[in-house]
Formats: sequence, structure tokens, C-alpha cells
Amino acid sequence: MPEPREMPMLEIADLHAEIDGKPILDGLSLTVNAGEIHAIMGPNGAGKSTLAYVLGGRPGYEITRGSVTFNGQDLLDLEPHERAAAGVFLGFQYPVEIPGVSNVQFLREALNAQRKAKGEDPLSGGDFLKLAREKAGLLKLDMDMLKRAVNVGFSGGEKKRAEMVHMGILDPAFAVLDETDSGLDIDALRVVGEGINAIMRAPDKAVLLITHYQRLLDYVKPDKVHVLAKGRIVTSGGPELALQLESEGYETVLA
Repeated sequence: MPEPREMPMLEIADLHAEIDGKPILDGLSLTVNAGEIHAIMGPNGAGKSTLAYVLGGRPGYEITRGSVTFNGQDLLDLEPHERAAAGVFLGFQYPVEIPGVSNVQFLREALNAQRKAKGEDPLSGGDFLKLAREKAGLLKLDMDMLKRAVNVGFSGGEKKRAEMVHMGILDPAFAVLDETDSGLDIDALRVVGEGINAIMRAPDKAVLLITHYQRLLDYVKPDKVHVLAKGRIVTSGGPELALQLESEGYETVLA
């Protein structure tokens, strides 16, 4: 008998989405298997951030056609907090500030809410702080930073490193990272890249990495690279495709 076909972790089929009546995604299809890292590249206005927001469940985006299946579930039928509990993490291009709420407070509440949704007991304060120190160490982020209000007064690089600490603590199965390299200097880029690898490179996890540039892919090696233009995937390839785009631009693949 033939072996049963392994179900993809994420399967997007003929996805159409619009905002304020303006079509953005126009028949996008993509399959991501467990253990894979996929990079999405493309020109400005192609729909890259829209794809991230649709997967994360951001309000305001209307799905007019198509489907998104995550580990056998209809992802589009879930509320944002339910998607998070199911194992989906969205990293923002511009992480938001939350005055008056410390990172430690925010993350402990978020983690324990997810544990409750899975029928697990909450982590004690001591166990949570131990976990937070471990993940902060991966991103070379001082624990004092996590005691401050979420992203308030943080530099661009500190916001991105703090967000990767968030990802490490929540331990998702699937991460959608929207231009995580934006605003990072050379040293921060390396630290964030190594953090993504330490947290998410595993046989039972997957990453959709949205980026404009090759530089992050020097640290987080993708299995597949896709070019998104005018709301759909127009071509795909291996890591060499990102190098081609870096040297030649998008015109050669969009012609």
C-alpha cells in the first residue's frame, strides 16, 4: 500500500482578499510543510503584509474567495486569539507599544491564556521568569528590558528582539514574520536571525518569512523562496532565487 500523504501544516488555496473594497490578494496559493522555512519576497504593494495580516486575523480584511487550512483546521474560521492558541504567531513589521503594561505581565498572561485553551495548567511566576530569562538570553536581551512597558522607549532593534523573545516564550508551531529585518543594524540582524533559528527551526515547526532583502536569509536559510506580485505567487525556487533578486531586481522574474 502507498504511504499516506502527509498533511501540509499550512495550505492556502486561491485566496482573494480586499480592504475597503480594494482587491489586494488575487488568487494566492501556497503550501508550507512542517520543518520548512519559506521566504516571501516581492515589490512594494504586492500584498506581502496583507498576506501576513490575513493569516493572523487582523480586522478589516475581507476574504472574498479561497481557503486557508492550518493543521487540518479552517484558519479563516478562527478568531485571532484562537489562531494564536492553535499555534500561529504573527511578527509585525512595526511592533506596537502598550504603555502601562510590562512585557513580563503581558507575556505571562498571553502564555497562560494559551495554556488554558489547551487544557494545561498555568505557569507559576517563578517558572515563567525562568522561561523568560532563557528566551531573552537567546536574543541577548537584558531581563530589565522585559520589566519595562511593552516596546515603550525601545529602539527599532530592541522592539524586534523583544518580539522574538515573545515568540520564544509562546513557542508557536507556525510563525509569520513580516519584515522582521526592518530597522535592524548588522549586529541585531545576526542576533535576530540566530534567535529565529533557535526557536523555530525544528521538524514540527514552520516559518513564513516576509522580507525585501537577502540579508536576513544569510542567517535564516529558506527551503523555498517565492515572489509575490499583484496579489499572487508568480514564481518560486530555492535559496538561489533570493540571490538572483538581490543582484538583478524583480524585473527579470516579472517580465
